[in-house]
This record gives sequence, structure tokens and C-alpha cells, in this order.
Amino acid sequence: MAVHTFDAARYMVNGDPKRVFCLEWEPANSWYTQGSSATAVFEFGGGKVFTYCGSWCADGFRSSWEAGWRIIGDRGSLIWDGFDELQAEAARPVREGLFDRVEPIAVPPLDESDRIGGHLGVIQDFVRAVESGTDPETRGAPDPKIRS
Repeated sequence: MAVHTFDAARYMVNGDPKRVFCLEWEPANSWYTQGSSATAVFEFGGGKVFTYCGSWCADGFRSSWEAGWRIIGDRGSLIWDGFDELQAEAARPVREGLFDRVEPIAVPPLDESDRIGGHLGVIQDFVRAVESGTDPETRGAPDPKIRS
């Protein structure tokens, strides 16, 4: 199922990976026969890196199907819990020890017209695309606007 998280990362960085390293294992507490846990590092162009760590058999701190995200940029960071919680901080060009000072940023509410709604929203978007002949947001074909 990590492929869905990977596809979301590809969408956000607007590109395809150049290299990947992945380690898959089976924890002692797993009820699966193989492949329930993995860590991967994807290198994209332009210095963009996406790391993934997931397990289908981890006890405690359940995550959503959309995963938990931490996006780190050159001017701050954003954390999304995969449910409804978004937090952002902006770096200010004032050093405090080893790091720049950070300040919280108010995250604006999601726009209802921005095709949100979890799995139901994805299915509704797919039906709309079939009926209208337009591309759904989560299309399976390569996007011609994305260049490798």
C-alpha cells in the first residue's frame, strides 16, 4: 500500500525518482508472512528527497491510510497527521544557537471546492471524470506535464 503514499510524494515534488533504496522486513510480532514493514529513500532531481517508513503490523499510534507527513522546505516545515491536523512553522533569518528561529503559521482551512473528501472524494472524482471525459486528480497514466 505504500505505493499510494509514494504517488502522493511524486505529485507534490512534480517529478519521478532518480534512485531508490528500500529495506523490507518482517517484525517478530507480525501476523503476515512477508513484506509488512519497509523503509525507503527516494531521490528526486533538484535535491528533493522523500523518505518512507511504514508497517502493517505496528502496535500503537495508528496512522491514517493517507499516512503522516512531515514536509521540510528551505523556509520552514509542515506536519500533517493524515487526518485533520495541519501544523506549519516558518524559519526566520535569526539564529538561535544552531538553528534559525521558527514561528508558527496559521494554516488556512481547506477549500471545499479543492476536491477533498478522503476515499469517498476520490471515488466521486473518478465518477465525475468518467461522466465528463476529464482527467481525475488521481490518474494512473503518466502526466505529460511532468518531465523526468
